[in-house]
Amino acid sequence: MSYALSEALQSAIFQHLQSDVELSASLNGAIYDAVPQGDVPATYVMLGAETVRDRSDMSQSGAEHLLTFSVLSSEVGFAGAKSIAGRISDILQEADLSLSRGRLVFLKFDRATARREGSANTRRIDLKFRARVEDN
Repeated sequence: MSYALSEALQSAIFQHLQSDVELSASLNGAIYDAVPQGDVPATYVMLGAETVRDRSDMSQSGAEHLLTFSVLSSEVGFAGAKSIAGRISDILQEADLSLSRGRLVFLKFDRATARREGSANTRRIDLKFRARVEDN
């Protein structure tokens, strides 16, 4: 397997997150692929790092993606960021996504890390998910 399904997987996840009314309302649509230039919202979600491993077998070409989604917030305390992180976890856990190429076998929560960042005024929660995809 190659990295060929990565863009299709990211696009499907991005669209799935943006289409959730509750998440979109709480973030005012602030879900990004990269940190925006200029002023950034007080709280936003950024698609992040990805590690991909071959998981092909004799019958199917496939890969496992370890995906990171970051919730960043300058709001006081972790409560708001944790609420958004929880919503993302609910939205993505076992999501049935349609990819433009290949198919999603599973998408599961793996782990999360919450910490203060920079001058300790920014809260960051990194959510990691495992996704298994197969090319068809």
